[in-house]
Amino acid sequence: MKKEQKCQVVADLTNCIGQYAHYYVTDIAGLNAEQTASLRRVCFEKGIKLVVAKNTFFSKAMAAAGKVDDEIQSTLEGPTAIMFSNTGNAPAKLIKEFIKASGLEKPALKSAYVDECAYVGVNQLETLCKIKSREELLGDIIALLQSPAKNVISALQSNAGQKVAGIVKALEERA
Repeated sequence: MKKEQKCQVVADLTNCIGQYAHYYVTDIAGLNAEQTASLRRVCFEKGIKLVVAKNTFFSKAMAAAGKVDDEIQSTLEGPTAIMFSNTGNAPAKLIKEFIKASGLEKPALKSAYVDECAYVGVNQLETLCKIKSREELLGDIIALLQSPAKNVISALQSNAGQKVAGIVKALEERA
């Protein structure tokens, strides 16, 4: 590979790191062509970009993007595929589903960079699956804000509401 091609690969990886908020470093070695194509298809459907790259290229891309992490660097050994996503838990859920569906142990999580934190090792997959996306957090906040209002409305509409209305009417008549 010529130097210009290598520089282009590093530039493309740097763009991906800048474009996507989260990335997962995985090992997909051992998957046959059909399984790899299936993984790529599922990634595409879920909005995840799957890129196979040399470790040195990815290391240089992280440095160029200003997102060097020593823990992630330590996992850049052997065959590496990177999953880029704007949803923090989407690749973790995809990996878990793919492993369950295929009965294989691949893709194996080496490390992940999610919400500016590094997660290292296969044992972090469950933790990453439980991380809530921005949309899920907003939904939870809205539900929490609506809950007290719903309780007041339901109380006013029930028998207790009639009692409250009676008390208010009695107070108005006194005045």
